[in-house]
Amino acid sequence: MRRVMCSAWTGLVLMLSACTSTPPEPGAWQPLFDGVSTRGWHNVGKDTIDPRWQAIDGALVLTAAGGGDIVTDAQFADFELELDWQLAPGGNSGVFYRAADSDPVWQRAAEYQLLDDAAAQDRFVASHRAGSVYDLVAAEGSVLRPSGEYNHARIVACGPRIEHWLNGVRVAAYTVGSDDWKQRLAASKFAGQPDFGAARSGHIGLQDHGAMLRVRHARIRALAGCKP
Repeated sequence: MRRVMCSAWTGLVLMLSACTSTPPEPGAWQPLFDGVSTRGWHNVGKDTIDPRWQAIDGALVLTAAGGGDIVTDAQFADFELELDWQLAPGGNSGVFYRAADSDPVWQRAAEYQLLDDAAAQDRFVASHRAGSVYDLVAAEGSVLRPSGEYNHARIVACGPRIEHWLNGVRVAAYTVGSDDWKQRLAASKFAGQPDFGAARSGHIGLQDHGAMLRVRHARIRALAGCKP
């Protein structure tokens, strides 16, 4: 059995807990967006996708407010997800994961916050800034690129352990069901929803928060060997 030191493992998948005997094994990367169509996505609770979501120049784009939140047709359990995102100045959006295909999607699914930290109205709450677990875990460090540039998001979900990465830096992490998680949940807008974020499988979602959003190079791969 391959051994891994507790301090640093920099292979294909980074260590997701303080110390494990073996890291989770990654599967092959799958695209979440083919670059030329909206195939593979639909509006929450529907079979179709609003035409305000379009494929433009290799990006999945919310062209105008009102397109509604969308989710992948497929569901994912333990995974590593990467994508590039760009918001309009002052913009706000988010990436949901392990989400239910029911409206409102934010009510039960954790969210990787997408935000223009320099100009968005929501920037004054630390746990609402880019890379944060929305309203639960504030992103640490200032690695966000200026408005108009693409940022790189990475989410690693391995059993109850979740990590948020922004432009190559781990900015937030949590373990569902831990005492810390329970305390954060009780102090958040999701208090009273004990099953919030508890699903071990679900859809990937993109939020319509009224701002133009561009997503490109979205891909995902399954992780095997995660603790339940």
